[in-house]
Amino acid sequence: MLRLCGFALLAATFGLSTPAAAQNWPSHPIKAYIPFSAGSATDIIPRAVFDELSKVLGQTIVVENRGGAGGTLGVGAVVKAEPDGYTILVGAIGPLTIIPAAKPVSFDVAKDVVPLATVWRSAQVLAVRPGLGVKTMGEFVAYAKANPSKLTVGSAGVGAVTHLAIELTKREAGIDLVHIPFRSTSESLPQLLSGQIDALFGDASIIAPQVRSGNIVALATAGRTRARALPDVVTMAEAGYGGIEAESWFGLVVSARTPAPIVARLQGAVNAAQRDTAYLDSLSRQGASAGEPGAASFAELIRKDAGKWKAVIAATGIKIE
Repeated sequence: MLRLCGFALLAATFGLSTPAAAQNWPSHPIKAYIPFSAGSATDIIPRAVFDELSKVLGQTIVVENRGGAGGTLGVGAVVKAEPDGYTILVGAIGPLTIIPAAKPVSFDVAKDVVPLATVWRSAQVLAVRPGLGVKTMGEFVAYAKANPSKLTVGSAGVGAVTHLAIELTKREAGIDLVHIPFRSTSESLPQLLSGQIDALFGDASIIAPQVRSGNIVALATAGRTRARALPDVVTMAEAGYGGIEAESWFGLVVSARTPAPIVARLQGAVNAAQRDTAYLDSLSRQGASAGEPGAASFAELIRKDAGKWKAVIAATGIKIE
């Protein structure tokens, strides 16, 4: 009987501690993991959000770059961390939707993380070398059909969203393209500029300067709306290929075991932080956007892309090492 009473007292104490902890949260610095190397857009944009989020919450946010395994190590670290709201992750399209569709990972996105909000979105753009002689999506498709298995298209690597955009284009347009993988768009872009490849898919924010200078020709953007970085370039849907939709994105998530009151406070704080002019200016300089605000829209984006890329990977047999 004494043992049972002890268990009851312990349970009651634990039950009371969670609301108390949520009420006092945050009482010490919050850790934020960025699962990629420092200096990239995946690093710069979230830091702008965290600067303002720190002000909203009245607490320091310590940012740590924890890369490896395509970003999945960062997701695993957050899932395993104490679910007390003091560990936030910058989740990306790769580790949250593409990689889990291609190979086993240590977490289940649908069960193990809770979305807070999208913080960065950038449409993929199909661009070609000027010497190819095509200026529209229709001309590109016609050229590919007249020259099967001859057009070379670069990507940022096997299994990257740029690669999957190529596979979507092949399927939706009914054409055959030769995929040339690189390690990043920063590597594929010089190859296009030098004429070593015919085309590439790349983030609008990265290739926009070369498009504006006339060094390459952008045919269409694979976003639902025109890219902020290239407002004069039509979308794939406007060009007649609405099934070709591919965007890079990043958003904030926490462990699904985090108490609901803390999750709610975090979601509200992120929404407030995203109205900061410094953050919006940072996005504008990158030629990107935050997409639709709120946790629900981010959750839907994850769900939708997970299903889409899983189908593409299954149909093409793509293997991600």
